[in-house]
Amino acid sequence: MVRTILIQLNNMENTKKTFGSSKKFINGNALEWETVGEGVKRKIMGYDDKIMLVKVHFDEGGIGQMHEHYHSQVTYVESGAFEVTIDGKTELLKGGDSFYIPPHDMHGAICKESGVLIDVFSPIREDFME
Repeated sequence: MVRTILIQLNNMENTKKTFGSSKKFINGNALEWETVGEGVKRKIMGYDDKIMLVKVHFDEGGIGQMHEHYHSQVTYVESGAFEVTIDGKTELLKGGDSFYIPPHDMHGAICKESGVLIDVFSPIREDFME
C-alpha cells in the first residue's frame, strides 16, 4: 500500500504543469506592467517551478484583496506605506519593512501611500502565468 501511494504521488509530480524558467538576466524596464486591480499592477521579475519574484506597484488607495493560497510568501516593502493584514492581525508597514505569509493564511493589503512591494512565492504562482 505504501508503495502504491508513493507511485501515485510520483505520477502526480510528473504530470504537474511546468513553466520552465525565466531568462537569467531580466531588464525590468523592458517588462510591461500587468494591471491586476484598480490602482494595482505587477511585473513578474523571475521564476522557475520552485520560486517566483514579483514586483507590485500600488497607487494610494489600491487594495490587495483578502485571499489565501498554498504558497509560502515573503514580501519586502520597497517603498510607500501599506496596511497589511495577515491571519486577522493588521500592521502598518513602510519602505524597508517586510512580512511573511505562511501557506493558507488569509491576507491582504491597503496602500496608504503609493509604493512598491516585492513578493517572493514558493512554489511558483501558476495562476500568474496563465
